[in-house]
Amino acid sequence: MATEKIILGIDPGTTIMGFGIIKVINKQMHFVQMNELMLRKYDDPYVKLKLIFERTLELIDTYHPDEIAIEAPFYGKNVQSMLKLGRAQGVAMAAGLSREVPITEYMPKKIKMAITGNGNASKEQVARMLQSVLKLKSLPKNLDSTDGLAAAVCHFYNEGRVEIGKSYTGWEAFIKQNPDKIK
Repeated sequence: MATEKIILGIDPGTTIMGFGIIKVINKQMHFVQMNELMLRKYDDPYVKLKLIFERTLELIDTYHPDEIAIEAPFYGKNVQSMLKLGRAQGVAMAAGLSREVPITEYMPKKIKMAITGNGNASKEQVARMLQSVLKLKSLPKNLDSTDGLAAAVCHFYNEGRVEIGKSYTGWEAFIKQNPDKIK
């Protein structure tokens, strides 16, 4: 009997949210889709968050992923950028949690390492490796969608490992693992 699993990978952002979907059949990866949610044209940050939440729900309701892999925000020099990324990640996670889809977050370096073997690889190197591994005919203009796809592939590569990142199976699990988030 064939075992199947669908993994949704998300690269959260308030300008572009990238996402990719793979199907795993008998431990073999198959490309399903990758795309982007373009948010540049919206000025209101709350509208952007609403659109991220709604698009994530739409992806979940359309593709019925068994698991979600999401890129964790990384600390840069701009605290405001990190705050915006954290909010984008949070609403995508909330959408998954509302549908009770288990979520695992991965640091960007871990994703790059899983895909290319180099935690400091460029977006272009990650995209070219995914193109080779998944036999993609072409790559998108913006590489946010390949970053989302990379999160899904990273999750596939890390399956079965004891320490794969922070995982949440629902709101109760999230709260239990993050008591500092409760007021």
